[in-house]
Amino acid sequence: MPDYEKLDAAIRTRIPEHLDELRTLCAQPSIAAQGVGLEACAKLVASMLQERGFDVEIHPTLGSPVVVAERNGRSEKTLLFYNHYDVQPPEPLDLWESPPFEPELREGKFYARGASDDKGHIACRLAALDAILETEGELPCAVKFVIEGEEEIGSIHLPDFVRQNAEKLSADACIWEFGGVNHDGRPTLTAGLRGICYVELRVQTASQDAHSGLGGSIFPNAAWRLVWALSTLKGPDERIRLPGFYDRVQPPTPRDIELLAALPDSSDVYRQTYGIKSFIKGLTSGVELAREEVFTPTCTICGLTSGYQGPGTKTVQPAEARAMVDFRLVPDQRPEEVLEQLKTHLQKEGFGDVEAVLLGGEPPGRTDPDHPFLQMVAEAARPVYGQPQLIEPINGGSGPVHVFIDALGVPVATAGVGYPDSKVHAPNENIRVEDFVNGARHTARIVMEFARM
Repeated sequence: MPDYEKLDAAIRTRIPEHLDELRTLCAQPSIAAQGVGLEACAKLVASMLQERGFDVEIHPTLGSPVVVAERNGRSEKTLLFYNHYDVQPPEPLDLWESPPFEPELREGKFYARGASDDKGHIACRLAALDAILETEGELPCAVKFVIEGEEEIGSIHLPDFVRQNAEKLSADACIWEFGGVNHDGRPTLTAGLRGICYVELRVQTASQDAHSGLGGSIFPNAAWRLVWALSTLKGPDERIRLPGFYDRVQPPTPRDIELLAALPDSSDVYRQTYGIKSFIKGLTSGVELAREEVFTPTCTICGLTSGYQGPGTKTVQPAEARAMVDFRLVPDQRPEEVLEQLKTHLQKEGFGDVEAVLLGGEPPGRTDPDHPFLQMVAEAARPVYGQPQLIEPINGGSGPVHVFIDALGVPVATAGVGYPDSKVHAPNENIRVEDFVNGARHTARIVMEFARM
């Protein structure tokens, strides 16, 4: 049996060192949406792995580099860690209490862009492996990392990379890039992710903006044209009107409903956090709300741009209008099919002039929540948190998990350092130091117990 007390002590003793390493990593900007600092950050991540005896390769893609690393262990069983080194843009900068790329430790929390999403998870996993190497002298199994730099813009090139390098990335199981505790402080494992089809709708009705007094009565208005097109996508009943959109949708299983029922009710937390007075479709709380949250596909207008939006007035007739729209997809929907359904719908409704441009897409992916690997990961949390992880059958967010499940054939589980107020994608992103410690303790147990499975 592994000496977990010694492992825990090794982790806690070196926390200042690991936070210093995380500080260095977060101080390196790596903003995928803006193309800032990505190659430099890939080299930094590679050097961190090389220092720990990993064989490391930096693979160029048509976008950001992918870092692949491997170190052998006592057994040939292989555990794969997926992470990403890119981060969200830090704007709006004026809402940060300390500069986003100048990490700061305040009152037990570590603040920086990427602190939780996803550099804190990289550092946490390295902290766990360091403790194992210190106490065991070697890893109990082979460990691989694949760390990409485009997750925040839809992992555009990763699926092809994984398929083309399936042999290099082959493993027996995978730990995904995120994890942590829920609003009740209970550790939670996510067994899957919804997919996404992210599009930009574009319409142009003239070569330039016009005076609204001149064109308002006789020129077509791009903003109105787009608003009318958008209004056909979904009705007041919240049902999405694309032809065939729901044909592939798979309802949750009785086991899925059982797992949802075991999760804490988040309705009051949502009301308080987001200041909403009610949920759509007459939903209030409980299993029905939880089911709708993750097992129902969506059509969301994420942003609208047209005409003048500055202070004061400007009487303008817009020549162009654009909207960002995402469709969150559930098993077994496919983004390429949804894109075609959208184009067909716009044409049928008389909006053939509205262009739909795909900006990113990923199918949903999930692992059987009762898979032995997921059950082991959940149980490995018990000595750290006083209870095993709760298992959510699928998460409302999206990521490239499908290609790992489909192309590599691995079960995928989650564990890490996050908590609900980590403010990922927002100003003042942070992790709590104690969550970092517990995430490393849990990860160390996952590696050790995986080798013993």
